[in-house]
Order: sequence, then C-alpha cells, then structure tokens
Amino acid sequence: MIKWEYATVPLLLHKEAMILNSWGVDGWELVSVNTNAQGGMLAIFKRELA
Repeated sequence: MIKWEYATVPLLLHKEAMILNSWGVDGWELVSVNTNAQGGMLAIFKRELA
C-alpha cells in the first residue's frame, strides 16, 4: 500500500509560481489550492513516503 505525507503551504501574492515550482522540484505534487480563513491562498501538497 502506498503511504503519503502531506504539507500545507501559504502562497504569497506574486510568488505563486516560484513557490509551486520549488516544492515540485523536491518531489511534492500539488493536490489543491484553497482559501484560508484570512482570505489568503493555501497550497496542499503530497508525496509518497519512501
């Protein structure tokens, strides 16, 4: 069975692509982008545990 780890990351305005690409290079897959309680964007990532 595949096991996953998850991370939630705030996305800063005008730096979204840089943040997403940085996490992608480290093997994280973007699952979704949501609005947090303060109105900012929050990215949710997952990657397979070794």
